[in-house]
Amino acid sequence: MLFPTPALSQIDERVLGEIDSMRDVLRRQLRSTPSKWTDGLRKYLTADAVAASNSIEGFKVSTVDVEDLMDGERDVEVSDENRAETLAYQQMMTYIQSLHDYADFSYSKGLLNALHWMLQGHRHTARKPAGQWRRGPVYVTDPRDPSIAAYTGPDPDTVPGLMAELIDWLNADDGDHPLVRAAMAHLQLVSIHPWADGNGRMSRSLQTLMIAREGVLAPELSSIEAWLGRPGNTWEYYRELNARGATYLPDQQVSSWIRFNLTAYHQQSQTVQGRFDRSGRVWTALVDFAGSSGLDERMMTALHDVAMTGRVRRSRYEHAEGLSLQQAQRDLRDLTTAQLLQPIGRTRARYYTAGPRFPESALGVARTPMSLRNPYVD
Repeated sequence: MLFPTPALSQIDERVLGEIDSMRDVLRRQLRSTPSKWTDGLRKYLTADAVAASNSIEGFKVSTVDVEDLMDGERDVEVSDENRAETLAYQQMMTYIQSLHDYADFSYSKGLLNALHWMLQGHRHTARKPAGQWRRGPVYVTDPRDPSIAAYTGPDPDTVPGLMAELIDWLNADDGDHPLVRAAMAHLQLVSIHPWADGNGRMSRSLQTLMIAREGVLAPELSSIEAWLGRPGNTWEYYRELNARGATYLPDQQVSSWIRFNLTAYHQQSQTVQGRFDRSGRVWTALVDFAGSSGLDERMMTALHDVAMTGRVRRSRYEHAEGLSLQQAQRDLRDLTTAQLLQPIGRTRARYYTAGPRFPESALGVARTPMSLRNPYVD
């Protein structure tokens, strides 16, 4: 038995309508925006989702470090464990993103277990096998006292049947809004806890996959994983899951879970729109500065990265502008000489941050925080 999808209240319907409107506006804006901007935004949001979802499980890597790891940088100061977890999750997310328009698509045991292997294959052991249903009990322990089980998954003998039921539900069309179905899929999977490890990230990834398959926006523009990874939201996330009980009890009302997810969708849409708008204003400020300073406009890509993320590496700038190694090195050297950038570190590990003459107009826009509105609060 699975959790039944609750009926939406009038307020839920209003909030869902606002989410749809925001996503539609963003989709139209992206179509008329140079790919140089949107590619950078999507890469950042993918890295932010990976960093946030991993952080919920205790793997702490900053978003900018995840971006560097995604770019193939070797000299990033993270532990071997955090590097492995980041690259595994990024590999799975990349595959999920590629499935957004796959024509002959269906959910299956094989697909879910393959995704789990991408995520957990580097941790595969006989006791905690990757890519197959668990064969023993599983517990979510209380973070304050690991001797207490905050949640105990259903008996392993019931897992194959529950997962078969869930896969049938995933492949069916019950007429509910795709975002509501994605939220319910997250709850169903995390409650069944079908694997020995990695269930939280797999459940959040399934939600992202369903959003990708909806096709309205690229998944990295709609995923709520980054929102869930913010400390206050993570606490609320655990509170919502704990409200379902200490054991598998699917015959219950879960309207609060839907409201929690609609809030997440709404505020993540606000966040993405805000970053998109801020990125555009920063670019305009930098282009104006370039025009008055005689700088080549391609250098604005490096300055834009610094303004929006705090730093840039030579390899990222080189790839973003399609430059040779020598061209990228020369540009960054010229920007350093002009005191627009300042280098940190040596040789391969070097990156660049804002120098003393970096245009304050761009930094002011980039560093101005935005406010998020709670759609359920008038």
